[in-house]
Amino acid sequence: MPTIPLESPATGKPTSSSFIHTIACNFVDTAGRTLLLRGVNLSGSSKAPVDQPSYILDSFWENGESGSESFVGQPLNMDDGSADVHLARLRGWGFNMLRFPVTWEALEHAGPGKYDYEFINYTIRVLRKCKTYGFKVYMDPHQDIWSRFSGGSGAPFWTLTACGIDPRNLTATQSAIIHCEYPLAHIADPATLPAMIWSTNYGRLLSQTLFTLFFAGRDFAPHCVIDGKNIQDYLQEHYIEAFGVLADQIRDAGDLLDDCVIGWDSLNEPFEGLCGWDNLSIPPTRQGSTLKKGSYPTPAQSLRLGMGQAQTVENWSFGSFGPSRDGSVTIDPKGVKIWAEPSIETKDGVHQRWGWKRDISQWKLGSCLWAQHGVWDIETGFILREDYFRYVPSTGEPVEFLSDYWRPHFLRFAARIRHAHPEAILFVQPPVFAPPPKLDGDDVLKGRAAYSPHYYDGLTLITRHWNWFNADALGLLRGRYSNTLQAVKIGEGAIRKSLQEQLGMLKDDAAILGSYPTIIGEIGTPFDMDGKRSYGWTDKGRYKGDYSRQEKALDASLNGGDGSNGLNWTVWTYCADSTHDWGDGWNMEDLSLWSMDDLPEEDEAHQEATLENTLNPNDESSELYDPAVSGSRAMLLRKHSRMTIVNHHAPKHKSEQSSMTAGNAAVASSLSVATLGSMFGPEKSRTQQRQPCLEDWAADPYGFLTSGARAVRAFCRPWPTKVVGTPKDMKFDIKKAYFKLVVRVGEEDAVVVNEVDGEENEKERKATEIFVPLVHFGSEDVVQLCTGEGEVGIRPSGAGGANGSVMSSGKSSADGSQCPSSVDLPASVSSDPDTLIRDSEVDLMEKRRLVDVSVKVSSGRWEVEGQTLRWWYDVPKIGEEEYTIEIRRRPGVIKPARVARGVQRKRTWCERFCDEQCRIM
Repeated sequence: MPTIPLESPATGKPTSSSFIHTIACNFVDTAGRTLLLRGVNLSGSSKAPVDQPSYILDSFWENGESGSESFVGQPLNMDDGSADVHLARLRGWGFNMLRFPVTWEALEHAGPGKYDYEFINYTIRVLRKCKTYGFKVYMDPHQDIWSRFSGGSGAPFWTLTACGIDPRNLTATQSAIIHCEYPLAHIADPATLPAMIWSTNYGRLLSQTLFTLFFAGRDFAPHCVIDGKNIQDYLQEHYIEAFGVLADQIRDAGDLLDDCVIGWDSLNEPFEGLCGWDNLSIPPTRQGSTLKKGSYPTPAQSLRLGMGQAQTVENWSFGSFGPSRDGSVTIDPKGVKIWAEPSIETKDGVHQRWGWKRDISQWKLGSCLWAQHGVWDIETGFILREDYFRYVPSTGEPVEFLSDYWRPHFLRFAARIRHAHPEAILFVQPPVFAPPPKLDGDDVLKGRAAYSPHYYDGLTLITRHWNWFNADALGLLRGRYSNTLQAVKIGEGAIRKSLQEQLGMLKDDAAILGSYPTIIGEIGTPFDMDGKRSYGWTDKGRYKGDYSRQEKALDASLNGGDGSNGLNWTVWTYCADSTHDWGDGWNMEDLSLWSMDDLPEEDEAHQEATLENTLNPNDESSELYDPAVSGSRAMLLRKHSRMTIVNHHAPKHKSEQSSMTAGNAAVASSLSVATLGSMFGPEKSRTQQRQPCLEDWAADPYGFLTSGARAVRAFCRPWPTKVVGTPKDMKFDIKKAYFKLVVRVGEEDAVVVNEVDGEENEKERKATEIFVPLVHFGSEDVVQLCTGEGEVGIRPSGAGGANGSVMSSGKSSADGSQCPSSVDLPASVSSDPDTLIRDSEVDLMEKRRLVDVSVKVSSGRWEVEGQTLRWWYDVPKIGEEEYTIEIRRRPGVIKPARVARGVQRKRTWCERFCDEQCRIM
């Protein structure tokens, strides 16, 4: 690791103690330790307003046309206490990084230049809450296939009208597939939307046109002028300024930049549109981001469909062996066009609702804008210039989308963000699987950047099945193989190796930008596999709660970030409103790590008794239930798949109600005891779903982290959060609960050490820190407490624990150290992640032992606090050394029962006849 500068390379100003450097291909703290930033996208729910998921048609078009819809409430409800629960859970899973999606529509839905400051202020509240829990955040200007009103997310409704399009006719012309109108608006059945069919919109007219106008309108659509500007400049300026205003407000908040918000991603998954297309009558031979599934028109056929002309197009299916031709289908719009009629504007081109003025001398509404540019003839349907988009008109050179169009946009966006946030880390995200262009010569990165590509196991994502074979998709796209067969990987070992190699290829791409770190901005797996088998929808409910297949798939993907890659990542996604019926609430995607429908079910009578006991205001410890401390004493009810509040013990008058102050939030974030109650759905007539709450950390930490979680063992995994030196290799075996880390340490890796009276202060000495999740390494007391009935099986152990100690430690030896750890509470979920919880909360836990580990180190000493293992070793004065640490669960592997916590388990015959549980040894 090179010497850590005391000044920012971007501004030349002295760095604060929380400053994160981006040097030597890593994130690095001011002490010189390598950081691994891992976490989740919060949240996929932010693609749409509250109560307007993609399957709801009611008021969908009307709200878009009026610009009245607000995104306040996404991603978290900040008023009912649930935000603390969700963030505490994420922190308890070990996550330290959040990618924070925000759409252009959320900021500027009311019209051009009209910003939603209520939403911006709400976003600042959420970010402050994230800061309270110790998260670092990078902002994500999110979009998918342009807009909600074209079947995705991102841009406001008015942008489609500005481009001369009538969105209400997209379904009839199949210019886009829209969830709430699938398969047709008059017979909509959104529950039948095929998996990932939304992504085929990249191969349809709306997305192809809008992205071409956004990135390259000046070159390919010079007649499209609005308010005296080409449509490219009009769209880009509004997009960039909308996020610039958000960045300004975050800066003006005064307490978020760099301490919490460390940077900004570029436009999510940008698309080329038609830029560079060789022949409009022929699909590209090398498939990029356009999925072949369902109807598959060529651009030429899409142009005709957009003008209401019937076309017979290819139809494709996607199976375990990829896409295959499945005949043809005829699409007949019956004269319906996507091009808006001239009547939507005045005779001189003024739009009375949105206010712009179109140059109608060059751009006439009611007709295809590409026909107006000479690309094709509407009357005959003949394509006049099949290679129109292949060459840059001004130079005649072949189009290089990244350098010609994406890069200029990125530079404009980056300059605006840096104006508001000078120290911002610029996260660089080119189109999916495309290497980034060189940017250093533009003096825009200024030593503060990261590469942020996305990666999904495409076969599993599209087929919704974990297969025994897979393919090296990235290798195929990069020309690594001469034919598809060579890219096939058979067996789980080969698949895992291939996924790790593919992620390694993405990491290598970062070198094009410079010596910057890589973070995989999105990675994940679907949970609705195999016909929603894990939800009990198949096999007579036999596999309800069984996420073993999803665990294998997600572990294989995240294992790709381990090994020698040592990658940062943010999993897609965490949705507080995820359900089994509708997944993440967007286009039937179902990738949320947590779902309200996976919460435990309890007998109603038992639930009511529990609720009454936990919320008894006459209890002798009633001061612990003060709403000023807990933030809420509420029962969270699930109604129509949404979360609402019923406050059973609320003060009678508003003046008596307590608000969550900053100080109270800190107390709440340290997981003090107060009960939020339970959540149930109307369809569950005799059972209730108990919503985990903050005090559950003290009462049942294992249950708090696993309730509602899916495949938790795959994503809640051990990893080094801070490393003295650099991680050379890391391995984690779920089946054995075994973690191994090899670090490389050189003479340049000496970290700052505070001294007291001339002697080294061991407590202040910087260590390598490893997250040791109780999900894998929890003590027997903590794990068995989760169910009380042995639903989680544990291999027997003959050794006891040091129940009275606050922390455990060990030193290196020939055989390694095997000492149980005993801790108060995990510092990882404290309001200050570097300090332990207050003594009052420690007393509530009675110093319960949280994790119980066997540790073997090649050198140095270690100790455990909470879910953090700190490891000290010598930094060589000359040359470099390699050190190894191995971690196991001392009592043996936690073996979760196949019946998940979210399923009510039937009592055995023995339990029905015995008042007390018996044990057969």
